[in-house]
Amino acid sequence: MISIANQQKELPNLPSSLRRRTARLLEELGLSQAELSIVLCDDEAIRELNAEWRGKDKATDVLSFPIHEAYDLGKEHYLSEEMEAGSIPPLLGDIVISTETCVRQAKEWGHTPYDEAIRLCLHGLLHLCGYDHEEEDDAVEMKAREDELLQLFRTRKIKALTQLA
Repeated sequence: MISIANQQKELPNLPSSLRRRTARLLEELGLSQAELSIVLCDDEAIRELNAEWRGKDKATDVLSFPIHEAYDLGKEHYLSEEMEAGSIPPLLGDIVISTETCVRQAKEWGHTPYDEAIRLCLHGLLHLCGYDHEEEDDAVEMKAREDELLQLFRTRKIKALTQLA
């Protein structure tokens, strides 16, 4: 189950689009039974959270708050196996996305705010699955996994568009 707290007005269709696309991501990660909370907010709200939880008094694009830090096993397949075995609850955690930053970054990268929002959600989701980018090797691994999953979306999006034609 994916719950979305929509505290923004910039992208009115974002909650439904993000819910659908995030469900597909969870499926790809083998976590379709997982529960996830997503908060869509503005720069000020995410700045406050960033200051409180990370000691950085500035806005950022996405924050992740894993529920089960003790189960931070490093990769999503471990979480999936543990979930199937019933040894951990399926609640992954919270992802907070600033739609103001999302819109700015989408312009910079030359894609839609909706595509940027799913990229940010994926980034946060990978953090919830144990990926991080503190060390260079970890950053390379996380970026590769992110790119792999984003490519799946691009491929499916193109396929869906050609089927409509």
